[in-house]
Order: sequence, then C-alpha cells, then structure tokens
Amino acid sequence: MQAIIDANKTGDLDIDIKAVISNQPDAAGLDIAANSNIPTITIDHTKYASREAFDLALMKEIDEHKPALVILAGFMRILNDNFVNHYLGRMLNIHPSLLPKYPGLNTHQRALNSKDDTHGASIHFVTNELDGGPVVIQVEVPIKQNDDADTLSARVLKQEHRIYCIAIQWFADKRLALKNNLAELDDNTLTEPYKFEPD
Repeated sequence: MQAIIDANKTGDLDIDIKAVISNQPDAAGLDIAANSNIPTITIDHTKYASREAFDLALMKEIDEHKPALVILAGFMRILNDNFVNHYLGRMLNIHPSLLPKYPGLNTHQRALNSKDDTHGASIHFVTNELDGGPVVIQVEVPIKQNDDADTLSARVLKQEHRIYCIAIQWFADKRLALKNNLAELDDNTLTEPYKFEPD
C-alpha cells in the first residue's frame, strides 16, 4: 500500500485513492494513509458474529466510496462468494509466488523447500477460488544459493511494488479487464500472464 501511495504522489500512478480500509485497528497502513490525507476506516472483524456479517459491512463501506477498483494489499482474510461476486472484475490482489504455484501462505519457504530455481510474484483478478483468479502480470525472481525466506521475500517484495502499480494503471486506463473469467489486455485475451523482468 505504501508503494501505491508513493507512486500516486510522484505521478507514476495516475489514480484517485478514495480510502484505505482495514480489519485491523492497529494496521500500520492506516497511519501511512492518514499521513497522506487519505480517508481511513477500520472495520474490526472481531466485532461481527459471522464472516458473512463482516463481509457485508465491508462491502457497504467500500460501496460508499464508489471505487472503480478494489485493491487488496496485505488483506489476509478470505472473502465470501457474495463479496467476491459483487466486485468481480473490479478487484485485484497480489500474491508472492508464480501462481498457480504455492497459493496460500509461506510461499517463500515453500519455494526454497522445493529447491526451485526461481520464485516471484503474481497480480491476479480475485475470484471465488483462493489465489486462483486469472493472472495478469508475473515477475520472476532468481533464487540464490544462500537465500532464506527473509532474503527471498525482500527481493520479491521489491518487484511486487513495481508490478502492482503497473496493473493498477492498466486498469485505470481501461486497458485491463476481466471478461468471461479471462484477463484481457488491450482487448486481447491473456493466454498466459504478462511477464516482466526484475529491475
């Protein structure tokens, strides 16, 4: 989220950030957003009797801001089908692996345990399959012989910041869309993710 706000400030990302919403009252991102004069809202999931009730409250709050795109950044809760369907084609997520490899958690250690040569990050449209929506962009990061989960994570994170901003700008420019559960860029179906070289 910090990278998105920074890119917006420098003009590298030409969007209007309506609000930052968190389910964690102590999330650092709330302070970061507030310091950039972006409205912040906390919807504490522990105050709701069910996942469905929380998701409904979150959806109502998001809709108050009328966003063209919902950007998930460090949001670690699984959203229910009604929520996802409401924003289908209007919600992007970032995942620290080369999907479909390693959905879920602990991706860096899993890549190391598998003795992979490369790891990376993916930007994808959110669908009802966990980390399974159409992938828009990927960037591969070589795994070094002396890497541990922390060093690998740091290098992947740097690339995450870069490619997320690119995908968001594509959407803002109406170049990127979800049609028939397939990602399209410039009206062409992406049969495989757009690949970027690490910078």
